[in-house]
Amino acid sequence: MIKIVDAAAARARMVIAFIILSLLAGGFAYYALPKEGEPDIEIPVIFVSVPFPGISAEDSETLLVQPMESQLRDLDGLKTMTATAAENYAGVALEFDFGWNKTETMADIRDAMNTVESEFPDGADNYSINEINFSEFPIIIVNLTGEVPERTLIQVAEDLQDVVEGIDGVLEAALTGKRAEMIEVIIDPLKLESYNVTASELIDVVTQNNLLIAAGEVETEQGSFAVKIPSSFDEPRDIYSLPVKINGDRVITLGDLAEIRLTFEDRASTARFNGTTTVALQVVKRRGFNLIDTAQEVRDVIETEVAAWPHDLQDAVQVGLSNDQSRNVDSMVRQLEGSVLTAIALVMIVVLATLGTRPALLVGFAIPTSFLLCFAFLAVMGVTISNIVMFGLILAVGMLVDGAIVVVEYADKRMQEGAGPMEAYTDAAKRMFWPVVSSTATTLCAFLPMLFWPGVPGQFMGMLPVTIIFVLSASLIVALIYLPVMGGVTGRMSRAFGSTSDALKASLPWFVNALMVPPAIMIVFIGAMMTLNPGYLTGEQVNNGGFFASLPGMIVFLLGGVAVSITVGAAKIERPAKRIKAGYRRTIFGHVIHFIAGNPVMPIVSIVGIILIVMSVFTYFGANNNGVEFFVENEPEQAIVYVQARGNLSIAEKDILVRQVETITLQEPGIQSVFAFAGEGGLNQNTAGASGPKDAIGQLQIELIPWDDRPAFARANNIDLATLDGDLVIARLQTALDTIPGIRTEILSLSMGPGSAKPVHLRLSGDNWDDLRTATALARGQFDTTTGLTLIEDSRPLPGIDWEITVDVQKAGRYGANVAAVGGMVQLVTRGILLDTMRVDSSDEEIEIRVRLPEANRVLSTLDSLRVRTSSGLVPLSNFITRNPVPELAQIDRIDQNRYFDVKADVAPNLTKFTTGEGDDLSVLGLFRELQDSDAAPNANRTISATDGTIFVLVHLIDAPNVAAVQTAVTDGDTIPVAVNGNERIATITEWLDTNPFPASVSHEWTGDQEDQAESGAFLVNAFAGALGLMFIILLAQFNSVYNSILVLLAVILSTTGVLIGMLVMDQAFSIIMTGTGIVALAGIVVNNNIVLIDTYQEYEKYMPRTEAITRTAEDRIRPVLLTTITTMAGLAPMMFGLSLDFIGGGYSVDSPTALWWKQLATAVVFGLGIATVLTLVFTPSMLALRVWVTTYAGWGAQLLSKLSMGKSSRAAQDWALSREAKRVKAPEIIWDDPNEIPVPVMAPAATLKAAE
Repeated sequence: MIKIVDAAAARARMVIAFIILSLLAGGFAYYALPKEGEPDIEIPVIFVSVPFPGISAEDSETLLVQPMESQLRDLDGLKTMTATAAENYAGVALEFDFGWNKTETMADIRDAMNTVESEFPDGADNYSINEINFSEFPIIIVNLTGEVPERTLIQVAEDLQDVVEGIDGVLEAALTGKRAEMIEVIIDPLKLESYNVTASELIDVVTQNNLLIAAGEVETEQGSFAVKIPSSFDEPRDIYSLPVKINGDRVITLGDLAEIRLTFEDRASTARFNGTTTVALQVVKRRGFNLIDTAQEVRDVIETEVAAWPHDLQDAVQVGLSNDQSRNVDSMVRQLEGSVLTAIALVMIVVLATLGTRPALLVGFAIPTSFLLCFAFLAVMGVTISNIVMFGLILAVGMLVDGAIVVVEYADKRMQEGAGPMEAYTDAAKRMFWPVVSSTATTLCAFLPMLFWPGVPGQFMGMLPVTIIFVLSASLIVALIYLPVMGGVTGRMSRAFGSTSDALKASLPWFVNALMVPPAIMIVFIGAMMTLNPGYLTGEQVNNGGFFASLPGMIVFLLGGVAVSITVGAAKIERPAKRIKAGYRRTIFGHVIHFIAGNPVMPIVSIVGIILIVMSVFTYFGANNNGVEFFVENEPEQAIVYVQARGNLSIAEKDILVRQVETITLQEPGIQSVFAFAGEGGLNQNTAGASGPKDAIGQLQIELIPWDDRPAFARANNIDLATLDGDLVIARLQTALDTIPGIRTEILSLSMGPGSAKPVHLRLSGDNWDDLRTATALARGQFDTTTGLTLIEDSRPLPGIDWEITVDVQKAGRYGANVAAVGGMVQLVTRGILLDTMRVDSSDEEIEIRVRLPEANRVLSTLDSLRVRTSSGLVPLSNFITRNPVPELAQIDRIDQNRYFDVKADVAPNLTKFTTGEGDDLSVLGLFRELQDSDAAPNANRTISATDGTIFVLVHLIDAPNVAAVQTAVTDGDTIPVAVNGNERIATITEWLDTNPFPASVSHEWTGDQEDQAESGAFLVNAFAGALGLMFIILLAQFNSVYNSILVLLAVILSTTGVLIGMLVMDQAFSIIMTGTGIVALAGIVVNNNIVLIDTYQEYEKYMPRTEAITRTAEDRIRPVLLTTITTMAGLAPMMFGLSLDFIGGGYSVDSPTALWWKQLATAVVFGLGIATVLTLVFTPSMLALRVWVTTYAGWGAQLLSKLSMGKSSRAAQDWALSREAKRVKAPEIIWDDPNEIPVPVMAPAATLKAAE
């Protein structure tokens, strides 16, 4: 394998060509790859639905759902089967394991449904199979408002829909707020009676005349002609002339019996945008297309189409854009690009300060080259650029330079010894080949198991290990193949630049050369800015101009780099070499390590001290942590306000209540736009699988002022920027909405990530309906009495009334009537009888033809006066039907063939539980809420002050008699504060569940976030163990020592200690996803320090005493160890503090929504790596020295036993005496080079050795 380095050096021109091709391919790939906010996740869920007009929920369960469950339960890979039996339809959602074969699964589902379809009763429509794709959410909303007729607004929206859906990147642009058209046939009941016409006769008349009949062909000698009988309806007036029956000589037409008109279906919902009636287009992009570019195309197309409208239409209809996800994605990309550049800048500063200009530039060369190679790999794999991928680059910035630093640092040492540039870099790559490969491999081992992360969290975070693996693999190629060639080539160029610098130095005064340095640096800066933004010099923002647009900037950057190299060399001040003081052997760190390793006691003392530190940190963290959370809680920019009310409300009544909420919401200054929906409907938003409350009568989908726009908005409106914080806006809005009487409101914040809406989610299942309802009522009561839970809801049937019409079959039979005839008459009073469908010019789809009574007659009392024609004549329906109010049961939910109810709740923020004692003596004093700046001044008798000065307000006392007792316990240090979050409340309720409060037929489980959290937590533990196992195998192959391999892995425990310290210092909760990922990632990072130390130690122990080898190793490798550690920490430090610099547009941002995502992961890596490195530099030499002293004393003991047993004349006794005599001989003095010494002319090896002697 090492021969590949020599092969690359021998073919330098070919390698340089590969470097150029890699840079070009990566650059093109970055510009071409689609960019999106979140990863495009394909969740394996299939939904099978069977419509059945008029069926009840109980019948739907018995006749439709249960037969489907019996056939579908045996599908391969089925994870969960959830069914819904509701009025008018049945549905089954099938969730499969990730990695499924979608084609085979869909075929199996069709086979099963074809089998079960024969068991359905007559009246069931054909089943449909739909794939649920949670990534197909609108990227932009186009809303149309105006004081124009509804038909005009819908027609304009449909025209725009056709144009927008013609864009390649658009999958669909569904309309919301649109009512479907219908042909309404209004009949007079008296006319039906007078003409003796029944509902079934009306249906037959329409269906038998709305046909297109292909009558065949007529073939004669003159030719062949097709014959057809066109009788389908083209317009409403075609229906007027349909003959219904003959009355004497007169033909009774449908127009004689009814009023026929083209109208809209009954309004089931209302839709408004910022208080005005609207029709909106929800634009969904296709997978694999760039979200930013697609949204821009939509904007351009809309602008073009609106400009082509007549002026009257432009004035009457206003077209607006809202919920534009491209702005968020563009902001995210710019912020993460800024974070990447910030990380690169900090890493370069560290490397420049440590290695010098030329080595630093070579290390810096590794960063963009590795990134661009990574983009080329991503393009080949078809991976889009998301925030996960961008953070993977940030995380990799500090790691990918490790190999380059080790190679460059060793090559620099070889050149100081007199080797030429190509020879030095080739030797460095060969000497460090296996250490670099093994350290990279161990790092990759930490990320490899994460590729198999199950569930939605795994799909969401899956691109992080992929990106890291690609970047580090690319960095390996760069460090071991590209860098030696570049080092050799640039070394020759450096000599040419050095000659030019010497010429300038000889011909110009020093201050002139010094004055040329700043302009050269400015040229480099301008070139970098022109590369990032080709319009930098003109003041324009060009973020995606392509390679050729950035080419001038690259050229300027390279020329500036040449100028900097020459001018800095000319202005360099030569200092005389320091004298080497005889006897100067060790650095301060060398003396410390020699003190530890040089005697048998200090290794034990150091190891015990570090163990005590680790145990103390773990103990303190256990008592003072901020709890556990599933995912990161970030600030919302969108939310849904559910309006809740109960009762059989009409759409008009619902709209009145929703308007009250809408009015208050529009007055909140932090809200940018509001979509209000009463009744059914709403925008298709990503709610992470969460559904609204069952008693929701409408919803408001609100968009807060985007984070980037808030400073300008605050200045323009003269308000405090802090008041626009998303959480504060939501809190103020909730407080204002709570004042509306007669309704409840619930606000669901739409945040990014795999977490669900309500973290406390209990599911109860069983077959006994009464037991299940009783258990759900008990659970709901426990939730209601559990302090800290908010927005509590359950899925029991809502109280409501249905009217049940019972037909006395015997009485109806005596009159010659039947249920079908009765049903037809009842439908006239409700939605109407569906006669048939037809096409009209104003609609692209078929519209329904419905016959029904006038609106004034569409009431239940009309049933008493309606008559049905029988063989005995017209008979009132009231003779054999009765009407009775019954409890409403609109829906039955089932999971894995059992009925179930859910009880869900959110957790109030900023709650803390104060406890005393441990174990059985644990006592919970009470729950308190941390006082916020926006809170009003609280009652002093209800507050306590923590030792750090934080003020807490009483929420609920539990075991404490009063607030004063809690304050006393806090002051005395007897309390342990525990953050109250979803996990803590679940643990509290679980204690109640352990008492078995439910009937035996009811089972329970925690689901939602808790289910995903348990799955992800278990996986991360297994991934951690798997990573350690893989790393152990690699280390064993490299060191051939079990002791050394285990010693390397002990750094992982030290890094976990650093993670806990970081969470305490930064006041963070333990995130299962982010902190857990950080710990697993650290496992692969921190071991690199130990690999470098032990690899060098094994080299030194071959030709010097082992304790001296330990000291020399620590002194020799402290610089690369600290350098690689500091570069990784520097790369992630800005993200840890939420800082992002905008290198293109200028300015900076702190704690943006994008940065908040990654603070916990960055904190884990920074603190874990930093603390682990400090401890490792002491712990590893101590462990190596401990083995030396243990083996030494064991050998001495063996020799002593041999001496005592075999006598003074034995070989063992003579060896013992000889070794004691050798110790009295003074060791030769070794003079080491001063690390700050300026290189002197290289002497021949013999002369060097003689000088050392």
